[in-house]
Amino acid sequence: MPWWSVGSWFVPSRSQRHSTGASEKPQPDCGGLDRNTFAVPDDLSMLGMPPQQGAVAPVTLARVGVALNLLDVRYLSDGYGNLLAMWERHALLYTMEGPEDEILVIRARPHATVPMDFADRAYRAINEWNHLNRFAKAYVGDPTDTGQLPIYAETQVPLGAGVHDALLVELVECGASVAVSFVDWLHSEAALI
Repeated sequence: MPWWSVGSWFVPSRSQRHSTGASEKPQPDCGGLDRNTFAVPDDLSMLGMPPQQGAVAPVTLARVGVALNLLDVRYLSDGYGNLLAMWERHALLYTMEGPEDEILVIRARPHATVPMDFADRAYRAINEWNHLNRFAKAYVGDPTDTGQLPIYAETQVPLGAGVHDALLVELVECGASVAVSFVDWLHSEAALI
């Protein structure tokens, strides 16, 4: 099954044309799946990548739970199977979203909220976080029933192709580490909560 179909925007490099036997002149895309299509190779050594260790398996919340156990992170499960880990100043939700539950979502929420009077300051602080940091997109949530603004940091990783256990543990650990850094930043440098 093709990984993705390459449209007219892709012109193979000279080395790619040589290694695949394609002609020097790009052929027009006729819409067929047998041409101008990439497939994920089974043996990644041909791409200069080390051989895969262990099996690639679909990501499930049960596997995320195993990763949390390996990291000694205590968590609860809600009625929907989502996993919730709680720290002194924040909670971290691990869930699967997307049309086929293929997107791992790691969502942090500090326990403290921001009063509506500080909305402008909250938006500036969150924008600063997003500008300076690579992981965990941060945002100001909708006002609560008490008129407070919750703050979130979220990482979404599409894993429809599956993942090795070691990579899943690394993603789970990264989400937890970034959440702690985010909440510490909100309390210290951002002085928001």
